Amino acid sequence: MGLITEFKEFISRGNVVDLAVGVVIGAAFGKIVTALVDGIVMPAIGAFTKGVSVSEWKYVIKSSQLDSAGKEVAAELAIRYGMFIQTLIDFVLIALVIFLFLKAYNRVRTPAATPATPEDVLLLREIRDLLKK
Repeated sequence: MGLITEFKEFISRGNVVDLAVGVVIGAAFGKIVTALVDGIVMPAIGAFTKGVSVSEWKYVIKSSQLDSAGKEVAAELAIRYGMFIQTLIDFVLIALVIFLFLKAYNRVRTPAATPATPEDVLLLREIRDLLKK
C-alpha cells in the first residue's frame, strides 16, 4: 500500500475531519471570547481600578535608568502579572461557555429509546414471580 493511499484513508476517516472542524471552530470561538474579555470585561474592571488596564499591572523590580538627556539607558525590569490574569480570565470564560454549551447540548440530545420488552418475556417473568410465591 502506497503512502498516498494510506494518507487518503487517514483523511477520509470521520474522526480526523471532525477533529479538524472542531479545531477551526474552537479557534474562532477563542477569538470571540478574547474580544469579549478585551472589549467588555476588562474595561469594566478598569473602571474600578481608576482606568488602569489589568494587562498593565506589574511589579517593578528595577526601574528604567535614564541618562542626563532623558534617553533610556537600561530597560525596566518588572514582573507583568496583569497579562497572566487577563489570559486566566479568558480561559475561565471559554471553559464556562463550553461547559454551558455542552450541558445544553446533552439536555437537548434525546437518549436512545430502550426497546420494549417482548410479551413472551413479560409472560415468563410473571410465571416466574408466581412460582416464587
